[in-house]
Amino acid sequence: MNANFQFLPEAVALVRLDSKQDVLAQVASMFGLAYGIDSAAVLDGIEERERLGSTGFGGGVAIPHARSNSVTRPSAVLLRLAHPVEYDAADGMPVELVFGLLSPENAGATHLHALAAISRLVRDESVHEALLEAPDAEALYALFSNQIESDAA
Repeated sequence: MNANFQFLPEAVALVRLDSKQDVLAQVASMFGLAYGIDSAAVLDGIEERERLGSTGFGGGVAIPHARSNSVTRPSAVLLRLAHPVEYDAADGMPVELVFGLLSPENAGATHLHALAAISRLVRDESVHEALLEAPDAEALYALFSNQIESDAA
């Protein structure tokens, strides 16, 4: 992933949620809190994308994403759920890890590269397991940030 990818410590949370809609609302709220953007607009964008097909990536991971004029570069949030939530994923498995991604409206390939980088990381079984076992949000942030840095190298 390139240096234009934005991921802040405030963009990570360990949360207890009960439904896919709760997950999407929390992702939007996290974008609002971490990046100071309109969470209602983010929610509209990710719900619109979700109507095209589930962003349940498989293997217990979801990557809800959208494009937004509120960001100038791809920006991410990371949620680890206290218990798996049904998400209409392609493999039918509930999700435990949720990576929200917002990219600028005109990001084109940059958005696809950011999605691909996240999906590469979570397909790595050792990274996936480490994210599930991280003791707190700070450890989750450090782990994901380090993986982003090493993926860019």
